[in-house]
Amino acid sequence: MSVAEPRRIVLFRHAKADWPQVSDHERPLAERGRQDAAVAGRKLADSGVPFDLALCSTATRTRETWKLAVHELPHRPKTVYEERIYEASPGELITVLNETPDDIHNVILIGHNPGVQGLTEVVSGASEEEARERMSRRGFPAAAFAVVTFDGSWKSLEPGVATLVDYWAPSE
Repeated sequence: MSVAEPRRIVLFRHAKADWPQVSDHERPLAERGRQDAAVAGRKLADSGVPFDLALCSTATRTRETWKLAVHELPHRPKTVYEERIYEASPGELITVLNETPDDIHNVILIGHNPGVQGLTEVVSGASEEEARERMSRRGFPAAAFAVVTFDGSWKSLEPGVATLVDYWAPSE
């Protein structure tokens, strides 16, 4: 892939979590979350995007979401569990993505709101109208994902440089 081809980031919010008496970081998925994570994985597989790298929060619910979703993909990308994604702001997530090696072209980031939705909004200077309209209408519920593309190196990812090209949420 040449540098001229756009890079792709899928920003994937963890599926619905349960609320047992554990720390927030250790909250597992609820039954509906387990179902939605698998459905989201099938939708990601249908997109045909060959992910080179998965960046996943260390929280239990994100790890469980990714484990169920990746099972649906035809190719399992290298997965890095990154503590900085948990409770990260959009700026902190940009910093994590800026560190991605330039031989990586398609990244999926599995994280939390409000960071994932905020990052989608901050980096998307342009958008395909239908994707923006669906995201505006639905918000960014559990197990939703947005797809953004941009040109240049990972170090060049900053506010406004990407285009929102797709959005999906459970029950879409």
